[in-house]
Amino acid sequence: MSDKKASTDYPIHEFLAERWSPYAFQDRPVSEVDLRSLFEAARWAASSYNEQPWSYIVATKDNPEHFQQLLSCLVEGNQVWAKDAPVLALGIVSLKFARNNEDNRAAIHDLGTATGNLVVEATARGICVHQMIGILPDKARELFNIPEGSEAWTGMAIGYQGDPMTLPDALKERDLMPRQRKPLEQFVFSGKWGNASSLLKE
Repeated sequence: MSDKKASTDYPIHEFLAERWSPYAFQDRPVSEVDLRSLFEAARWAASSYNEQPWSYIVATKDNPEHFQQLLSCLVEGNQVWAKDAPVLALGIVSLKFARNNEDNRAAIHDLGTATGNLVVEATARGICVHQMIGILPDKARELFNIPEGSEAWTGMAIGYQGDPMTLPDALKERDLMPRQRKPLEQFVFSGKWGNASSLLKE
């Protein structure tokens, strides 16, 4: 198996350093106990005006019909590998505030925050989550009766890291490749855009 722990420039929590998104998953179920805790972590995410604009549709291989239904809402390139994960989910966002029906500009951010909580909880339990933007929102709306004003925004494959050698070559290379990120100087600024923050000068 590939060791994908981040090589950080500054210390961070081990769960953040260990988090990564594999394409290869084991043929091993995730317990309902663990799944409940993952979504409980999402539940307690911060949100604008405590709106909590996120919802999730989840399917496990224990129910093949539901699993295939959700799998069909992923783009073809994601179906190739996500079919092996034991759990799939769609992240749904409500784009209007319930209290006044005004546009909620924070809604997508808040869905991301909730899912970030879920991912950290998963990592703490030895579970991997691979998030996807490659989904078919219109198909998801049709199959799952998603109401107007809400939209399927992201997908997730949830499970345990598998053997990358079982993947097609292009995906195998991605699973084996070391993780890389931009240095802080490229996105933490002070004074003006592009001016690296003085926080970074030790």
